[in-house]
Amino acid sequence: MFSLDLFLNALVAGVLLGGFYAAVSLGISIAFGLLDVVNIGHPIFVILGSYAAFVLNDAYGLDPLLSGVLFAPVFFLIGVVVYQVYYLSFERKGESPLRGLVFFFGLLFIIEVALLLKFGVDYRLIEAPYIGRSIHIGEVGIAFRLLVPCVVGLLMTLAITQFLSRTFYGRAIKGVAQDSLALRLMGIDPVRIKTIAFGLGIATASVAGALLIMISPVEPSIGRAYIGRVFAIAVLGGLGSIGGTLTAALILGIAESLTATFSGPSWSLAVSFGILLLVLAVRPAGLFGR
Repeated sequence: MFSLDLFLNALVAGVLLGGFYAAVSLGISIAFGLLDVVNIGHPIFVILGSYAAFVLNDAYGLDPLLSGVLFAPVFFLIGVVVYQVYYLSFERKGESPLRGLVFFFGLLFIIEVALLLKFGVDYRLIEAPYIGRSIHIGEVGIAFRLLVPCVVGLLMTLAITQFLSRTFYGRAIKGVAQDSLALRLMGIDPVRIKTIAFGLGIATASVAGALLIMISPVEPSIGRAYIGRVFAIAVLGGLGSIGGTLTAALILGIAESLTATFSGPSWSLAVSFGILLLVLAVRPAGLFGR
């Protein structure tokens, strides 16, 4: 039987979940949408960010969000190194993108195995004063463990959008996605710009990982569940559109929450990908794609 209160709670939970999905998908939107780099291993960097937050929280009681921000420069440098290896091994040689896909798959499994060897298969969680608390607006409950990731995800999306629109490097990143030859004629090195952009995408994974471990406990292989989601969000929103990524994340978050509430969680992903296929059938470029 339909219940308005249940519907409203599921709708709010879906919006909050969508804000978190946006944070997780930003790195893919940058790498895949703007750089044409199919970084299928992005979710494992999110999991790596979760474990970084767990270690600092477990050892020093540090707030997970602060841990994510502190580790962001480290993740940026990791992204710079990863892209340089990818570029020298594949892009510069004109190799097929499929070979690069294998590279990121391999990277995913190497990091996953390293985490398994270090932390085992047990689920890890963190502690913070606001986790477990909630507020109520009428009959609608809003859990802080979802509210904080949603707000941070929205702020991250806004920050990336402003960076791409208002800064020299941001406009250069947009330019390299459209015409790298024109950038060379202007004396700008496209490889350097792509390296910065890829590093930025991996840096977002540090914060997204901290948000993930706020929402639920993590273990090394849980990142595989997000591979399909993040690519679906990037494609649905329109490749290269950060605003589109947020919109698509909200759509999938709401769809998953409503489906899980009224039909069971096993149907959530099926409905989400059904929406993706339906939109692409009508608009192949995605919601905001050119």
